[in-house]
Amino acid sequence: MSAAERANRNRRSSRRRGSGANSGAPHLRTVRETSAGGLVVDGLGGPRDKLCAALIGRTDRRGRLLWSLPKGHIEQGETAEQTAMREVAEETGIRGSVVASLGSIDYWFVTEGRRIHKTVHHYLMRSLGGELSDADIEVTEVAWVPLSELDSRLAYADERKLAEIAGRLIADMEHSPVGRTGAE
Repeated sequence: MSAAERANRNRRSSRRRGSGANSGAPHLRTVRETSAGGLVVDGLGGPRDKLCAALIGRTDRRGRLLWSLPKGHIEQGETAEQTAMREVAEETGIRGSVVASLGSIDYWFVTEGRRIHKTVHHYLMRSLGGELSDADIEVTEVAWVPLSELDSRLAYADERKLAEIAGRLIADMEHSPVGRTGAE
């Protein structure tokens, strides 16, 4: 057998055995999770330059404060909309009602030996009252942020895109008779 034939045979058998760079690496179990949250806005129906959204800040492993939209796991028996309202209230202290869907984001991450595929449904919400509170253990800070600053404040590109969608929906509401009166 020539050297070339031996090399080819070794390559084929190593592929079958799964050897190579990933040999010995544990196989990660994939878990699917679904969450919901929202962009809760204060002042809908009023002047555009006065509109603010409640954001949460969480400290990452490097000690950086990252601002994002409140969100959390859908509990058994809850709809995504109910979860969004509950999670916004729990994480920000603000009660809100769903006005429209902003869309969904999905992403992958690894934690505790599992590979997570997470889908998060987001909603535009009208603030119904409450007081900002960072009492939730997962939240470092909460703040009302002017809509005009969301692009520079939100840490994640997918959430910045949702904020743009919310801006367009709000503009459409301003131009409709229902949006101007605040009734829905």
